[in-house]
Amino acid sequence: MAALNKLFKQTFIYGLATVLPRMLSFLLVPLYTTKGVLSSVAEYGKVSLIYSWFVIFNVILAYGMETAFFRFFHKEDDKEKVVGTASVSLIITSVIFFILAFLLKNQISQFTNIKVEYISLVIWILLLDALVIIPFAWLRANEKPMKYAIIKICNVAVNLVLNVFLLLWLKGLAEGSPFFNNLYFPNFEVNYIFISNLIASALTLLFMVSFYTKIKYTFDSVLWKKMLRYSFPVLIAGVAFSVNETFDRILLERLLPENIAETQIGMYSACYKLALFMTLFATAYRLGIEPFFFSHAKSKNPQKNYAIVLEFFVAFGAIIFLSVVVFADILKPIIIRSEAYWEAMWIVPLILLANFCLGIYHNLSVWYKITDRTKFGAYISVFGALVTLALNIWLIPKIGFKGSAIATLSAYGSMMLLSYYFGRKYYPIPYNLTKIGLYLLISTLFSTISFYYFRENYVVGISLLVLFLIMVYLLEKKELKQLLLN
Repeated sequence: MAALNKLFKQTFIYGLATVLPRMLSFLLVPLYTTKGVLSSVAEYGKVSLIYSWFVIFNVILAYGMETAFFRFFHKEDDKEKVVGTASVSLIITSVIFFILAFLLKNQISQFTNIKVEYISLVIWILLLDALVIIPFAWLRANEKPMKYAIIKICNVAVNLVLNVFLLLWLKGLAEGSPFFNNLYFPNFEVNYIFISNLIASALTLLFMVSFYTKIKYTFDSVLWKKMLRYSFPVLIAGVAFSVNETFDRILLERLLPENIAETQIGMYSACYKLALFMTLFATAYRLGIEPFFFSHAKSKNPQKNYAIVLEFFVAFGAIIFLSVVVFADILKPIIIRSEAYWEAMWIVPLILLANFCLGIYHNLSVWYKITDRTKFGAYISVFGALVTLALNIWLIPKIGFKGSAIATLSAYGSMMLLSYYFGRKYYPIPYNLTKIGLYLLISTLFSTISFYYFRENYVVGISLLVLFLIMVYLLEKKELKQLLLN
């Protein structure tokens, strides 16, 4: 239990590093969806579409090196060699990408249907973000969550302040000041969003300069090849994950009529943000457990701890899932300011459950990371991506963004089940399937009843939530007491 206690303390700090920045960035959703900030729902759809491509290219530029860094940092005796090799590798590949992308930006613009002026900003942001991958991984590997948290929070705070300044205040200041008038350009809102991101990314790299001045730039080609062999399946899995996470927006843009595509993307993306509560929890948990998985792999009976970790994750995740569903219509006007976006609220329970399944999948993924069978992660993720593509292509022309939500849930759900199936064979972990299955089943059932049959009936919704909380407490009180006493 002492190891688990340390895990949860680190997860709490990583949670701050994730939750607080995300909550700050969460404020951008009501900003973007306020009438008059962006010219239309379609403009928000355009921003969401660009960020969808962002996710895919971020994964490609990282090419699994972060996960490989964790594995070899704990595995190799010469840790400086691991740090140097990983850093040199990412620096070289990032610079090559930057040069090629600028030379081919017109072709990229034609392929993605994104304006060249946006492409130029995005290329710079991708470069800067790639250069902080290993520094952030180094902080996590050396268990420095506070520094990690502070830098992450500063990044998004700067981004938020710049967005508010450029989108809300600059126009008013420009009317009374020649200086600010030179900074203000009409119909330049989308550019301002990415300029804010660019400045925040540049400052983040500046905070990390000390890492690059301290490390030894040793490059071991033998180690590098080992890291690439380990990371390549992670890259494939990452690309597949990015397809699952963001390709629905790209397919909505490609498969729907041009006059409604960006509007549907805008509505879908805004309501998708209500799943952020689940994403925050799952991400914070993942940031804490990934180093924990590797550092405790050789401890006595690590499988027992891994089983308890998943059980707690499902219990807390189920509470978050049901709570957000019950209070979705209270959260809706706070987060999504314009009623023009609310048509897509139907997707909220499905996207929450999908992200819950994804969080469970990340917990289950310990088996293939510990046993160096990362190719299975790639296989499973590719299968999920194929499900995403097939269902989106089939359903979008029929039911629009509803089809994308169904596809997302189907993809993450199937990945979760496949990971459990193969993990049971290669690295058996004694998961308490009775409890886990009960939490999943009851929270899904109560959420369906509350949202689709008694929506905004808070007597029914809150009663179901309280009943579920009592059930979780009765089943987990013994483990919680042991955890708190350690």
